[in-house]
Amino acid sequence: MTDYERIARVLRHLDGSRRARSEAGAPPQGDRPAALDIQKLISGWAAIAPEDFLQYLTIEYSKECLRRGASSLGAAQVPAPSDPIRRGSLLLDLQAASTAELRSGGEGQTIRAGWAASPFGRCLVAESDRGVCWLAFADSETGRAEWGALRRAWPGVRLLRDDSRAGELGRRIFGPSRRIPSRPPLQAWARGTEFQARVWRRLLDVPPGARISYGHLAAAVGQPEAARAVGGAVGRNPLAYLVPCHRVVCEDGRAGGYRWGTVRKRAMLVWESRGAGFRS
Repeated sequence: MTDYERIARVLRHLDGSRRARSEAGAPPQGDRPAALDIQKLISGWAAIAPEDFLQYLTIEYSKECLRRGASSLGAAQVPAPSDPIRRGSLLLDLQAASTAELRSGGEGQTIRAGWAASPFGRCLVAESDRGVCWLAFADSETGRAEWGALRRAWPGVRLLRDDSRAGELGRRIFGPSRRIPSRPPLQAWARGTEFQARVWRRLLDVPPGARISYGHLAAAVGQPEAARAVGGAVGRNPLAYLVPCHRVVCEDGRAGGYRWGTVRKRAMLVWESRGAGFRS
């Protein structure tokens, strides 16, 4: 069992205990991690104290993160489609596939894909000559569903297995922050409409440790009445974590749904809260 799987087990246990308390019953006994094991796990996985881990899961903390996210989007200028965007120490150059590339399914291109480790379980990472074009988390042993989704997204490409390159990309995306001024931007090439790409690029302005609601994100892309369409664009993000759709939460602070699982989404939000610079 990986550290992420243990963290997911802790989150599910906390959810079960919370539900049991609200129903005035006994907490579930069958899958209760030992307290000492939890302390060691949290300290090693997220480098935070267990009490901070619990605080980062509260609605009050999430609401403070929402205020910070709305402030960050209000202060940031809308990036031009050709401008790289800084995510922490990672400079990301996100470009959208052309209409011709969308229609052909990437015909004539080669995509190399493979499995990489991350703090949130293993992920399938794919890269074309244009940049990283796919990042999806997997919970199954085989990963067939993730490979199938990649193939359906780019039916015209030549798909090759390359775990070595995927591992390199994973270490760059999820590894410790290292400010290397001379390092070029990480190229990303996303399959999506012009509107979807605009939503994804705007999401890059939401810093780690902050969160944004669908309504605020819709206003930030200049279409305040299009929260539902923005939600659809968020749900179709092909670059998990890299384009931080996990930072979009409900207006009341609840985490809400997530393409790769609500437990994983909450784990990401906790992991990113390290060093956020505020307490609720």
